[in-house]
Amino acid sequence: MADKSAIEWTEATWNPTTGCDRVSAGCDNCYALVLAKRLKAMGSAKYQTDGDPRTSGPGFGVAVHEDALQIPYRWREPRVVFVNSMSDLFHARVPVSYVRQVFQVMADTPRHTYQVLTKRAARLGKLAPLLDWPANVWIGVSVEDADHLDRVDYLRSVPAGVRFISAEPLLGPLVGLDLDGIDWLIAGGESGHGCRPVDPAWIRQLRDQCVASGTAFFFKQWGGRTPKAGGRMLDGRTWDEMPSPRQLVTTG
Repeated sequence: MADKSAIEWTEATWNPTTGCDRVSAGCDNCYALVLAKRLKAMGSAKYQTDGDPRTSGPGFGVAVHEDALQIPYRWREPRVVFVNSMSDLFHARVPVSYVRQVFQVMADTPRHTYQVLTKRAARLGKLAPLLDWPANVWIGVSVEDADHLDRVDYLRSVPAGVRFISAEPLLGPLVGLDLDGIDWLIAGGESGHGCRPVDPAWIRQLRDQCVASGTAFFFKQWGGRTPKAGGRMLDGRTWDEMPSPRQLVTTG
């Protein structure tokens, strides 16, 4: 958990679970996997569960942290919270009962806005009818290339206050992307060791599609050796648009 986050589109992070496994090319240079190894070596209690070395790594095995469920209750001032910056709430090893507990915490603290991001869109779609969806929960899927546009179809079926796409790291053009029912799109290039370059044409295509459809567009970074190395100016300006939550939200 962090009271403040360096991620441009959120204000704080909250990790009721930690750990994950690679599922697609967007995971190849996962910052959280590298950070978990470092935190394990430092003795951090939350990062002592090792993952499968083929898909995960030291300190990055999936673990639930029930003590962390109390943290949002202690935040008195409203904040925008990225849920599981170090994990994926819809990982198969996170029990449905625990996902429900996390959603209950979010429902109990309507002063906060929660941003939940997953690559496991199929499980998201499966569990969505089993969950209550308070208006302060935003749900997003990561889409790094056109091979994973099916994640957006699952997202469209979820009754969240805001549905969003994270096209970061963007590894190819999202040809065929349908923004119907999507409120927000975040785009960005990859950063860190071994980062793969992003083509500006891919970013511009997403920006132009968002402008045409009325979808809020947020350009996070060009990427490079560090997240801020390439800056975040696109055609002479920054793009920091945020979505407006829809009024009608159904529950499971």
